[in-house]
Amino acid sequence: MTKVFRLEVVPCPKPRMTQRDRWAKRKCVLQFYAFRDAVRKYIAHDLIITAFPAPTLEFESFDIEFHVPMPKSWPKWKKECMNGTAHQQRPDLDNYLKAWKDSVYKEDAVVWKIKATKLWTDGSGHIVVSAY
Repeated sequence: MTKVFRLEVVPCPKPRMTQRDRWAKRKCVLQFYAFRDAVRKYIAHDLIITAFPAPTLEFESFDIEFHVPMPKSWPKWKKECMNGTAHQQRPDLDNYLKAWKDSVYKEDAVVWKIKATKLWTDGSGHIVVSAY
């Protein structure tokens, strides 16, 4: 049975962190920490929109879609054209996955299968997880 979860959290890639980030926080690091805290808040307070309540999102096998918001500077015609299409530029998909796994898992070695997608979306971004 497949369980589908939708998190109203804007996807964020995992930055390459350095020792200096402990005391001199860069903007990308602060954004990642905000993303991580928002995902953990969803899990802790059961704010996940689903038909099947679950106490955790630590699945061994799952499909995940990152719906990334379009830049505000894009014209309306481009937003209409790109809505729902593949996001084929930086940041890379694996950086989104690293951020997700670091936010959800205590030990992500249990994950053995992932199908990941990165799409453009109009409006605010969100994440859809399908577990099986």
